[in-house]
Amino acid sequence: MINHAVDLTNCDREPIHIPGQIQPHGVLLVLQEADLEIIQVSNNAFKLLGQHPQELLGKPLSSLLNQSQIDAIRQCLCEDFEHVNPLKIRIKDKTKLLRFDGIVHRCNALIILELEPLHTRQKTDFFEFYQRVKSVITKIQKAPTLVSMCEVVVKEVRKITGFDRVMVYQFNEEGAGRVIAEDHADGLTPYLGLHYPATDIPKQAKQLYTLNWLRIIPDSTYEPVALVPAHDPLDNPTDLSLSVLRSVSPLHLEYLNNMGVGASMSISLIRDQKLWGLIACHHCTPRYVPYSVRTICEFVGQVMSVELGTKENYEDLDYKMALKSLSSKFVESLSQSKNFLDGLVQMDSSLLDLVGATGVAICAGEQIICIGKTPPKAELTALRDWIKTQIQHNLFHTRCLSGVYPKAEAFKAIASGLLALEISKVNQNYIIWFRPEVIQTVNWGGNPNKAMEVTDNGEVRLSPRKSFELWQETVRGYSLAWKACEIEIVTELRSLIVGIILSQADEMAKINLELERSNTELDAFAYVASHDLKEPLRGIHNYSNFLMEDYADVLHESGIAKLQTLVRLTQRMEDLINSLLHYSRLGRTELLRQPTNLNDMVRQVIDTLKISQPRMVIEFRVPKPLPTIGCDRTQVSELFTNLISNAIKYNDKTERWVEIGFIESTVNNSTEKPISYTFYVRDNGIGIPQQHLERVFQIFKRLHAQDEYGGGTGAGLTIVQKIVERHGGKIWIKSIPDEGSTFYFTL
Repeated sequence: MINHAVDLTNCDREPIHIPGQIQPHGVLLVLQEADLEIIQVSNNAFKLLGQHPQELLGKPLSSLLNQSQIDAIRQCLCEDFEHVNPLKIRIKDKTKLLRFDGIVHRCNALIILELEPLHTRQKTDFFEFYQRVKSVITKIQKAPTLVSMCEVVVKEVRKITGFDRVMVYQFNEEGAGRVIAEDHADGLTPYLGLHYPATDIPKQAKQLYTLNWLRIIPDSTYEPVALVPAHDPLDNPTDLSLSVLRSVSPLHLEYLNNMGVGASMSISLIRDQKLWGLIACHHCTPRYVPYSVRTICEFVGQVMSVELGTKENYEDLDYKMALKSLSSKFVESLSQSKNFLDGLVQMDSSLLDLVGATGVAICAGEQIICIGKTPPKAELTALRDWIKTQIQHNLFHTRCLSGVYPKAEAFKAIASGLLALEISKVNQNYIIWFRPEVIQTVNWGGNPNKAMEVTDNGEVRLSPRKSFELWQETVRGYSLAWKACEIEIVTELRSLIVGIILSQADEMAKINLELERSNTELDAFAYVASHDLKEPLRGIHNYSNFLMEDYADVLHESGIAKLQTLVRLTQRMEDLINSLLHYSRLGRTELLRQPTNLNDMVRQVIDTLKISQPRMVIEFRVPKPLPTIGCDRTQVSELFTNLISNAIKYNDKTERWVEIGFIESTVNNSTEKPISYTFYVRDNGIGIPQQHLERVFQIFKRLHAQDEYGGGTGAGLTIVQKIVERHGGKIWIKSIPDEGSTFYFTL
């Protein structure tokens, strides 16, 4: 088998703007702007002007035209040439007067003058022009829908031009086209409703359609006429992008001949500065359309282009109104929610209705909430990460996800269509809507796949299709297209969400500022109040002892007992004040972070506890060496001391044990360095009832009587929680009564 390389340059890469040739129904002259010297001329000059190219080259234009016409051309160059073309040009031949429509435009530093022979002496004045287009424009404006407007246009343009077939050809977002309106002569095969692939009109051809409102090929079998010389004085091929006579790509002529088209004319339809479609005119035999008639058709195309936006805005008006109503509900829901995620989740099915989706995934950081039918959650994280690379202007949408994201083939039944909205790239906030696959039959105008031909020299080229008969294809992997109004409402939704988030952030900043001020004042108050309370309390304590010492022989036993109770209460109150002072200092003291070996620290804590309680019989377990972390050594030492002391204190078992350990967290079970640790202190003590798990962190809150389990102020766990939170971590408990408790915390 011979492996041929396919030449793709004969399509999208063909330089059709510099063909070096023109169509033969006119003559083209290239002039230097300064003195209007003729530097290039088409090779049919003798046939149309009576002078050979060599006779004209190097001569001023005045050798061909009189001074009044030269002045008209210079005046044209000083104005917008689109508003003064065509010029009426008369050239005296040896035997007769030649009449032309002159079309002039500037291309870089060169002037291009095109002359088309007039086939009639009749003039089309403004009044006649107005009469011919007035009724057409009125019908266009009165048409209630886009389709009805297109149907009006094809009938009127065919009536004006006399072409056998006139169609309105609309492009979709992929560049393929579909015939949405048609008027044709009897006996011709209808093309209405047929689709045509994007490759039928290459990208560079579409670009030229946006530059030129009208393009005509009077005879698809013409022999092209070369420019003499082939290049301009700087040895560059002459740019004929704006030329009316520019020669057509041989591939396009082959395409027309395969289609049985002898002449064609295309009128561009532009919306929002983009090529929306074409008014395509076909004739079975060669047909020349005078410039005056083409001007009328061009004007009709411009009016229709203006009306496109109006007509499309009225399409699905009820649906658009419903979307606006839903958008208003979102405003209300989101503005009343604490965060945008809660507000979106509350809308539930309305979030689907907003764009006609069957599923939606709301991404907030690593959290993903699914509503309706969506791909598996295991797939959504990778899909979200891929979407981040595709987002443009906070938006991405496709109706064939598997075509751009191959992994979506596995779930195309529920997610062939995707519309993604980026709320915040930094916080990874996205809303992703899904639509299911809709299996459909598409009617093509012939097989859309271009045939390959092997040339005599062995090259393989893509050739135009030879058949345009109905060719049906079952299309899979596509959803219904996202409508412009749906994309618009999503864009508005983002602005709404961002506005509410900014408003809530501003409000939260004010609250945090006030809270910070209150906390600072509260810490200062607690410190001052507790410090000032200690002096009178110490006086009560001392005077009670003085009374018992000095008046022991006077006081009755009940009096002494009361004084002893007073001393005990003042001692407890001093302990409480000291705990409060310590707690307030924790909030005001700056953390001194340093690398700390927790294994050595915990060993020191255990040794200290053993010394302070020599009769204690307890087993300490450390399953594996604790890591070294950055923390405030003094505070974390107090944290472990309080947790281990509590584990010892609240244990009534014969055999008591305390276990100190940690759990590592890594990324996707990798062997890399752990990204975080969760520490724990576990015991086999009395445990804590479920309903009291949160209460144990409240300051001065004890779950037992004052004299049970060694007493205490009830501030230990509150201090532990404060230390953990100051280190940016959190603490929680798992406990079973009579079996033991485990305190987990992160730093």
